[in-house]
Amino acid sequence: MIMAEPTEPTSIDTSALRLLKQPSWRIIDQSSLGPNFHALQSFAMDDTLCTAIGKGESGATCRTWVHHNTVVLGIQDTRLPHLQAGIDYLNSQGYEVIVRNSGGLAVVLDQGVLNISLVFPEGEKAIDINRGYDAMWELTKHMFRDMPYHMEAKEIVGSYCPGSYDLSIEDKKFAGISQRRIRGGVAVQIYLCIDGSGSERAEMIGEFYKRSLRDETTKFAFPTIVPNVMASLTELTGQNLTVQDVMLRLLTSLKEISGTIFANTLQGHELDLYEQYYARIVERNEKVLGEK
Repeated sequence: MIMAEPTEPTSIDTSALRLLKQPSWRIIDQSSLGPNFHALQSFAMDDTLCTAIGKGESGATCRTWVHHNTVVLGIQDTRLPHLQAGIDYLNSQGYEVIVRNSGGLAVVLDQGVLNISLVFPEGEKAIDINRGYDAMWELTKHMFRDMPYHMEAKEIVGSYCPGSYDLSIEDKKFAGISQRRIRGGVAVQIYLCIDGSGSERAEMIGEFYKRSLRDETTKFAFPTIVPNVMASLTELTGQNLTVQDVMLRLLTSLKEISGTIFANTLQGHELDLYEQYYARIVERNEKVLGEK
């Protein structure tokens, strides 16, 4: 299992679009399951899909997901010197804390944040890391192509979980893209802040890092959060966008690009894989968070 790190965004060519033009896209929509749908389930889902699709047992899948009031930490965050103080603060704000099974840093999930996972096989020829990121970038631009705003993919310094594929309008970040690879399967994931206050989310993560660091120097340079460099799409466009609005844009774009989409759920062999991956990530969270 690897967590793929991007370089700077490349100039888009048809190779990224070809990744989107799968023979068909299976849609697993988990965006409206409510507060009982736990974030650990999502990360087990993506590992399941990565494995099954990488083996050629399942076809390309687009999974959408929303989780209520959850802060997802990266593995690096677990090395913060006063992590428990930071977690206690997030809990006091009404947020549950989990640790995902990959790199990156803390992100906020709530009812105004839509997550999209595109999972496809590498095939005989390995997929260049940036090509996976570019595919999600192309899809996002297609989804919002009617909006008169210039979107960019570049690192937004001062944002939480910064990276080369931060998506922004006028230097205010509204989305971040990550990537995970398991046994020939590639999962490209994006979180889209649709509505709510981007700066308030960022302010909370900034306070989390302050309390978790307490001015100590660490080998890893954790981000210094600047809340006003983050915003939701509703704030940036002035349109009252909802998760449901963006879901429709997503499905329409995939249909236009690929031609065939269909709704489905995990099937036979995938259900067994899911139980294994879910048990694994639950155990890891109990171990990591229990030690702090």
